[in-house]
Amino acid sequence: MAMATSPSDPAASPSPVASPVPPLDPHAVPMVALNYGVRRRLGLYLNPRAAAAADWTALAEALGCSFLEIRRLEGLPDPTATLLEEWPGRCPGGATVGQLLDVLRRLGRDDVLTDLAGSVEEDCKKYLQRKQEEANQPLQVPAVDSSVPKTSELMGITTRDDPYGSGTEIFDAFICYCQKDLQFVQEMIRELEQTEFKLKLCVFDRDVLPGACVYSISGELIERRCRRMVVVVSDDYLESEECDFQTKFALSLSPGARHKRLIPVKYKSMKNEFPSILRFITICDYTNPCTKKWFWTRLAKSLMLP
Repeated sequence: MAMATSPSDPAASPSPVASPVPPLDPHAVPMVALNYGVRRRLGLYLNPRAAAAADWTALAEALGCSFLEIRRLEGLPDPTATLLEEWPGRCPGGATVGQLLDVLRRLGRDDVLTDLAGSVEEDCKKYLQRKQEEANQPLQVPAVDSSVPKTSELMGITTRDDPYGSGTEIFDAFICYCQKDLQFVQEMIRELEQTEFKLKLCVFDRDVLPGACVYSISGELIERRCRRMVVVVSDDYLESEECDFQTKFALSLSPGARHKRLIPVKYKSMKNEFPSILRFITICDYTNPCTKKWFWTRLAKSLMLP
């Protein structure tokens, strides 16, 4: 006689079926996912000027670059790398890996797609995996304490903040600068705060309390406390990790500078090239003697825009 099988018998239970892994969609992956290796190999394919195949100039046109922008890129040692670095800033909806692959396909560069397919897919998977791991991080629940409420790191961060979070200081502009340019920032304070413009600037060395993470505070001030950001560009600025973070963070909040959130200021001549990520934004140039008399008025008016 065959033995009846109990419903609870593990032998009778069907083995669990693994859920299918969704296919990778490169159109959902931003360009930042592509690492240096893929970008370098793209340059090896596209940098050489070729009559028979679409090179970096064809890619630049397809990505919306003007004639003058392409002429500027021509003088660079790796125009493809710079093009890919600047593209997300000029792309209103945000540049994705899928968009890049679509453009290369339209340009007939199937050789590039075939050679880089594995590396591109690997970079995309690594990026999505990192994002998934970040999303799975457990929430940090604050400890319950019956004593006087403790201040959050981002509540009392400026000299006029209420330390218990009931009032936060708001500014017209965050000033991104390096220490060697502080003298010009002090002149900016005199011209914009202590004149008829009466603007309120956020100057890190003057307004921010010590003792907290520089990057956390910068992000909070730029995103939530300041309507604009002024970037004091100089050779020393190019060497500053803090300035680099602040600039890229502000650009990420307003891709393509659609909301005029970031205003570059050049106040002295530079030995190095102007940073590529800011070249597509109109600047206030203090070094031009012909326009210097209008400099402070132009800057103030741009900061007063709604």
